[in-house]
Amino acid sequence: MGVPAFFRWLSRKYPSIIVHCVEEKGRECNGVRIPVDTTKPNPNEVEFDNLYLDMNGIIHPCTHPEDKPAPKNEDEMMVAIFEYIDRLFNIVRPRRVLYMAIDGVAPRAKMNQQRSRRFRASKEGVELTEEKSRMREEIISRGGYLPPEEIKERFDSNCITPGTEFMDNLAHCLRYYVADRLSNDPGWRNVTVFLSDASVPGEGEHKIMDFIRRQRGQPHHDPNTHHCLCGADADLIMLGLATHEPNFTIIREEFKPNKPRPCSLCGQMGHEIKDCQGTAREKQGQHDEFADTMPVAEQEFIFIRLCVLREYLARELTMASLPFTFDFERSVDDWVFMCFFVGNDFLPHLPSLEIREGAIDRLVNIYKDVVHKTGGYLTQNGYVNLERVEMIMQAVGVAEDNIFKKRKEDDESFKRRMKEKRKRMKAEQQGPAYLTTGQFAPHALGRRDRPEPVQNARHQAYDMRMHSREQHNKDAAQSLKAMMRNGGAENRGVKRKAEDSDSEPEPEDVVRLWEEGWKQRYYKTKFDVDVMDEDFRKKVVRSYVEGLCWVLRYYYQGCASWKWYFPFHYAPFASDFKDIKDMFTEFEKGTKPFKPLEQLMGVFPAASGNFLPETWRTLMTSPVSSIIDFYPDDFAIDLNGKKYAWQGVALLPFVDEQRLRAALADVYADLTAEEVKRNSLGSDILFISKSHPLFDFIHELYRTECPEGTEIPAELCHGIQGELNLDDNPILPDKVKFKDPQYADGFVFKAVLLPGAKIPNKVLKPGDWEKGNREPWRPQLGFNPNRQQAHLGQSGFRALNQFSNSGSYAAEQKNQEKIASISLSLSLSLSLSLSLSLCVALILKLDDM
Repeated sequence: MGVPAFFRWLSRKYPSIIVHCVEEKGRECNGVRIPVDTTKPNPNEVEFDNLYLDMNGIIHPCTHPEDKPAPKNEDEMMVAIFEYIDRLFNIVRPRRVLYMAIDGVAPRAKMNQQRSRRFRASKEGVELTEEKSRMREEIISRGGYLPPEEIKERFDSNCITPGTEFMDNLAHCLRYYVADRLSNDPGWRNVTVFLSDASVPGEGEHKIMDFIRRQRGQPHHDPNTHHCLCGADADLIMLGLATHEPNFTIIREEFKPNKPRPCSLCGQMGHEIKDCQGTAREKQGQHDEFADTMPVAEQEFIFIRLCVLREYLARELTMASLPFTFDFERSVDDWVFMCFFVGNDFLPHLPSLEIREGAIDRLVNIYKDVVHKTGGYLTQNGYVNLERVEMIMQAVGVAEDNIFKKRKEDDESFKRRMKEKRKRMKAEQQGPAYLTTGQFAPHALGRRDRPEPVQNARHQAYDMRMHSREQHNKDAAQSLKAMMRNGGAENRGVKRKAEDSDSEPEPEDVVRLWEEGWKQRYYKTKFDVDVMDEDFRKKVVRSYVEGLCWVLRYYYQGCASWKWYFPFHYAPFASDFKDIKDMFTEFEKGTKPFKPLEQLMGVFPAASGNFLPETWRTLMTSPVSSIIDFYPDDFAIDLNGKKYAWQGVALLPFVDEQRLRAALADVYADLTAEEVKRNSLGSDILFISKSHPLFDFIHELYRTECPEGTEIPAELCHGIQGELNLDDNPILPDKVKFKDPQYADGFVFKAVLLPGAKIPNKVLKPGDWEKGNREPWRPQLGFNPNRQQAHLGQSGFRALNQFSNSGSYAAEQKNQEKIASISLSLSLSLSLSLSLSLCVALILKLDDM
């Protein structure tokens, strides 16, 4: 689930939850790569039992990366995915279970968001192609240089959806990959591997949660299992808390903002396509040997320790003098529930609650004030007490008017600061006319950057004269343009027009939530109804209340209804939540998920119809199609008070399930045997190696051709239970179909700590509570807080910089030889406390002698 800014807010408020991963790298000897021995203890000084991979968070960056060259073909994509999994396995080193889950057919509530994303991706792809074509013509017409346009088929990321041929190929490749690792990698041999591919219904992270929930309900489950879940979505944090497992860790890529990306037109770094000038590419390396390479820094990983987050929450949520017994586990569930109001994949967030404005802190404060009156907690085992939720919403509603006014004031203050900052930066860039540049430019004392030695003073002086002349010509051209815009009149004394402004134009906000009458304007603009229409407002609130109940049930019990969805693009106000106690009873029972090709018809735009059978594709484009209105060529994006299009609301029509199924009934007969297979629902697959204790048991099932499902002996598989069925097409007799333990209808999974669970030792110290407000602060490396980290002081940085700027190639070679010899002697004679900066200083001292 994408909750914008949630992880940034969480990591700043609770910084000690983050730990940098220690990663052991493979070595190369005589041209032979020596892989990492994952049977050795984890270098992070913690041992994990189970590793769960939300595979879509791996597939997307491996198939269409943003910070490095894209794979040339599907084979390279598969290799990139395998290498990514290998790297994660090396860092985590699970000892019991590896569970790989790919997104299957999602519930209808999620399909609406998937539809919006895929339509946006298609629209943005078309717009980018048009912009590149326009910019290319413009640059070439004015004499600029651009590399020849490559005739390359654009990779459509929409193919990463259940039911496509790409996902079917990926599932087959992963099966062979797992079989290879189990046979050849010692670290995999005692691990039970589960693969839940795109043919199995459900989102990847929720299939993982369902596995954990169902294993927790079994008598042989180890309550102290150490789980590690890989994924970048913010909702994994809430899902991990919802398990109430005491040892739960999330691993994800470290987010580094503003990473450089090459221009999609000229391929050079340092600018975007809109700023491309068509200048010739600079030589990369002495002989242009790095021309076809992009500088790529390997992505680092971090751990998020939910046990530490639980420590933070225990301090924050503990309340005294309650009229009922305080239960920390119940208060954690309430905290998770309140986070839904600021954003999730299934409901739009309430207009008055923005996470960047401290909405979660506001909700927690209201919750602690109101809980004395509610008489109990908001939730229990995934079920919501609506009467108590209404009290929270009404408290938020009272403050809504002030929230909107404060938001406007903060926005205006931010704009003023940014305008002043742009002016300062512009003045600094221009500088006074007499200021020299290049090698003669003045440098501030005490900085690490040192001026380059003058190599050719005459050539540098010529460059300075030419630069001054070009700047003079640019100023003259800008003055001429200004005169032409004003009809030839003098520009002196004329008020600057909007197009001359430093700030970017912003769309008009017709709702104006900060002014009186905001509710009237909101409902009229967003829903086209009058605010006095009480029945309609209750209808919106009722749907939102149903959504809150559905989302919480989804997190704690599994999918309550495959067909429910929120039928509006916008949320109601908190002050509209009145008399909601009886607005929800229960969801429809016995609903089923879409089939894969049916989901494709529900989420794909017509531009991605090539992934569908031909007759199905025709329903998207034919003017006589009964569902042609589901696939608009263009659609509006309402910024809804935001600045960027990706933050806005895509105003797409909702798919009518009955109309869709009626239209597809006529084309089902056209499916080929292969398409029928891709359109069917599959099951999880269990893999083991020949050295696994369960191997002989599975081998006997194949030998006797057991026709019925067989329960796993828990003692042979680390306490894991479930049902095994023979696979129709096994790679080896070590792969079987797996089915999670089944429970009776109406069974409720308890959201509690299991008996025998041991709470990890406390990590936080008194000073950690204030660390989030202090700068600078760096997370620790690995799980051992006493690990010593090497670092350079200021003198060390200055010395290294001086060495890096030293003379010729020969001198550099000489210095390197000195470094090698002195490093050897230092390693034998100097104590470990001697800093690296002192070592470098000694090297440079010898160099001067």
